[in-house]
Amino acid sequence: MKRSFFLLAIISFFTLGAFTYEPGYQVGDKAMNFSLKNVNGKIISLGEDKSAKGYVVVFTCNTCPVAQAYEQRVVDLNTQFAPKGYPVIAINANDAQLSPGDSYDEMKKRSSEKKYAFPYLIDETQEVAKTYGAKHTPTVFVVQRQESDFIIKYIGAIDNNAQDGERASQKYVQNAVNALLADKPVAIPTAKAIGCGIKWKKA
Repeated sequence: MKRSFFLLAIISFFTLGAFTYEPGYQVGDKAMNFSLKNVNGKIISLGEDKSAKGYVVVFTCNTCPVAQAYEQRVVDLNTQFAPKGYPVIAINANDAQLSPGDSYDEMKKRSSEKKYAFPYLIDETQEVAKTYGAKHTPTVFVVQRQESDFIIKYIGAIDNNAQDGERASQKYVQNAVNALLADKPVAIPTAKAIGCGIKWKKA
């Protein structure tokens, strides 16, 4: 019960303000083909896997309680959709100076402890997060390959129940990817992402 009240307090605090992704991407935009360092030291590019039909790009981190609450659901999304051509790519854009628990070394530990079967990339310059328009952790961008481009098809929350995915009445990301796999339009292309604000570098 205490955990539930704590999580609700975190959500209420960090989701104040208007729902907007400006100046980032909107649904239908072409996504940048980033190249970022994975926790295994290798550079991962969005377009390098030619077999991928698209990706579930998740801006997340180690330390945010909301990101932690959604962590298993991110793992499950990869388990469900990677074999179908839509693997997860997780990105941490938090400034490690402001959030030491989100340093590259801590990312490596988290990935190993939780046995991530997907890339966990560090956005050290924060350029990718800013270009996409990510504001909170977690925020998802579902992108679909169209020839050599990746087009944004969904932006926002994983589902509508941060505390318990089993009780979510809207599983936004799951529904979006299933629609794309069936060559159907995404019924709900945006949903408000809740979570902790990304820790931006000080100017």
